[in-house]
Amino acid sequence: MSNNNLRDSGVKLLCTGLKNIACHLEILRLSDCSITEEGYKALASALRSNPSHLIELDLSGNDPGPSGVKQLDDLLQDPNCQLKTLRFLCPAAEEACQYVRGIVGKNPLLLRELDLSRRELGDTRVNQIAALLQDKHCTLNTLNLWGCSITEEQSLVLTSALNSNPSHLRELNLRGNKPGDSGVKSLSDLLMNTQCKLEKLNLCGCSITEEQSLVLTSALNSNPSHLRELNLRGNKPGDSGVKSLSDLLMNTQCKLEKLDLWGCSITEEQSLVLTSALNSNPSHLRELNLSGSKLGDSGVKNLSDLLMNTQCKLEKLDLCGCSITEKQSLVLTSALNSNPSHLRELDLSWNHITNTGVNHLCDVLKDSGCKLERLSLNRCGITDVSSLTRSLRNTKALRFLKELDLSDNMIGDSKQQLVDVLRDSNCELRVDEDPWPRVPDRVQPSRVPDRVQPSQDDGCCIS
Repeated sequence: MSNNNLRDSGVKLLCTGLKNIACHLEILRLSDCSITEEGYKALASALRSNPSHLIELDLSGNDPGPSGVKQLDDLLQDPNCQLKTLRFLCPAAEEACQYVRGIVGKNPLLLRELDLSRRELGDTRVNQIAALLQDKHCTLNTLNLWGCSITEEQSLVLTSALNSNPSHLRELNLRGNKPGDSGVKSLSDLLMNTQCKLEKLNLCGCSITEEQSLVLTSALNSNPSHLRELNLRGNKPGDSGVKSLSDLLMNTQCKLEKLDLWGCSITEEQSLVLTSALNSNPSHLRELNLSGSKLGDSGVKNLSDLLMNTQCKLEKLDLCGCSITEKQSLVLTSALNSNPSHLRELDLSWNHITNTGVNHLCDVLKDSGCKLERLSLNRCGITDVSSLTRSLRNTKALRFLKELDLSDNMIGDSKQQLVDVLRDSNCELRVDEDPWPRVPDRVQPSRVPDRVQPSQDDGCCIS
């Protein structure tokens, strides 16, 4: 009965016959019959009451709506249902549904989150997933394609599909794939689509070049109000990419909360441009990762200006492996001391903080407004933590601090004072039993030496 104007009322009349126990109908084709959610509900109900005969049902070209899809899915779960073929999507999308169901056990049209990470999809699967994504019945909020070996051509297919049905997607993870020029251009078209309301974008390790960074950030700048998290770690934005990213950050409509630029080879001049941009629009940012950057004196000074800005509400700051000197650490900690109430996590590992920097950091911990929960000072050239332990015991900081990483520092006899801190009834610190000094994954690989067994003086491994 395909290609007739049955509508829901016609389907309901048909259902009267389907419910009849004498009805042994095996094949029913109702494609393009203007059937909506109400008709699907009636049809599913009728088939549940007499499920044993129908083996093929074609409903393609109709609009089941979310509950209609759920009704069909429940029907298929009925042990008495003998349906072998159910069509209401294009063939490629149907294949994608079967593939996804085999992985996650559920119909992707009923999912809000689809995780296909670490699966090599290949051209056939990518085309099927693309057909699913562009179908109007697909309402995925989160799509995780991390490490799927997606090529440039496949990226183009996927992002083009998303661009044809963009309004539901809120989170996209393409980490570890190779979108190339055409994939990045197509992704940028998606980001510029006014119907696109993407909030989280992860492009970590996607080999994005300076020119591609420029294209992406320019696209984001044309539709900036929805994005909340941007992960560009391990890419090479270069001068023009950083400048374009800074333009985005200065846009008053930009409400970015998390920015990850770990291992992006950010230079002193680039860090100056970035931090100036952040300082002009600081109220939304909550997490900033500049690990592996070369901040230099001017970058540290500008970052300190941002931290002192009363509108700055940064909660997490990662500066691991930024070649920060003892003098620069004093500038940073002075800035933190002037506005300490928001910061919850601070990572200064693999910098030359030394005892002097730690002593200065104690002033931050002594502040009554300080509520720091995680402090990482791994491999910072620290030999004495006496002032740090005194500060912890004599202030309210000990009530808040949950993690303290001093591994790979030669703190010698002063580690006994840390043991005394752990005995304090107000202490919330966790003990790390791992005897190996930990090298954070935030440090650039070129800076990470081979791990060797620590000597007796190689830190206390308390966290």
